[in-house]
Amino acid sequence: MPGIEKILDERRIDSDPARSYTLPSRLYTAPEVFAAEREAIFFRTWQLAGHVSDLAETGSYVTAAIHDQSVFICRGKDGELRGFYNVCAHRAHQLLKGNGRAKVITCPYHAWSYHLTGALRSARGAEEMESFDKGEFCLTPVRVETLGPLVFYNLDHHAEPLAQQAGGLLAELEAHIPGFAQMKRTDNRAGGGVSVIEANWKVGVDNFLECYHCAPAHPAFADIVDISSYRSTLHGFYSSHVGPVVRPQNKAYAFDPAAPVQHSGFWWLWPMATINVMPGDPAFSIFWWNPLSPTRTEQHWIGYTPDGKRTPQLEKASIYGGTILGVEDNLLCESVQRGLASRGYRQGRFMVDRERTERSEHAVHHFHRLVAEALGY
Repeated sequence: MPGIEKILDERRIDSDPARSYTLPSRLYTAPEVFAAEREAIFFRTWQLAGHVSDLAETGSYVTAAIHDQSVFICRGKDGELRGFYNVCAHRAHQLLKGNGRAKVITCPYHAWSYHLTGALRSARGAEEMESFDKGEFCLTPVRVETLGPLVFYNLDHHAEPLAQQAGGLLAELEAHIPGFAQMKRTDNRAGGGVSVIEANWKVGVDNFLECYHCAPAHPAFADIVDISSYRSTLHGFYSSHVGPVVRPQNKAYAFDPAAPVQHSGFWWLWPMATINVMPGDPAFSIFWWNPLSPTRTEQHWIGYTPDGKRTPQLEKASIYGGTILGVEDNLLCESVQRGLASRGYRQGRFMVDRERTERSEHAVHHFHRLVAEALGY
């Protein structure tokens, strides 16, 4: 029996999803795997932080985090976007929370202040110290790049530029989301938030990347979108998931048959950023996972509309997404995480068909291959 378990545990990801097993369960539960992911994935990849409309004015800033590393991105007086670790160079207190606007960055602990360039502006009492060098205590920068209106950061200064990894993603988003570049963060509580699921971050991504589960697990979604038309397409470091046929009268929320958006679209960018659009009035959301532990993950989302307001139809769509669709997915993911800890499970198989229809899990296989490559598995 131990020999059989070892064989099962050592089955690698095949290049053909029709022949491949999934990642073994230990890669979703083991602390040592999570520790390896910190350095191999979390701290070397592009992470989503927001939309340029969140940083339109001088001094505007947003905060973000990947695992235990908090950062902030701000708009300088010269119009440039800059990112920094969100930690004071004095005694390591966190500098900023949430999003907002500031002329200077001031630490709430001892009132050290920094210019928007990250240079130390003032340190109370430093003028009385003979050997104090302000240049020693600048904020530590992180890389910031934009993909159209989307703002990303990366803790690895040697990472491949975002545009080289994203390929045609921007063109797809612009084609499917009317007014994509000009939209603004919604100004009500439905405009964004944070929740926690008791599951590994990869479980969340796995669930996002296939619609094999949509019909049995999301009956209302399967009513608004003709699931038989749903297709997942792979593009290097991202994948697109589009349902081009939708029903204005459905069990999720009704929308005008003449509304500008007559499709569903979901895009995933390695390793954990997503951009999402649902049929109806123009709007989109960004969503990402922030791994906290091998079995616990934060989920962040922000909604955007043309003027920062939600129409009555968008309010209904938001209620459906937050209280039904999102809850269904969270319950699925947490159940899977419990199952991954079972002694009765090691690895599964990807379900795929030749036409790569809505039943196919080839996009999950694509993700698993990227994980395996990053970890040297």
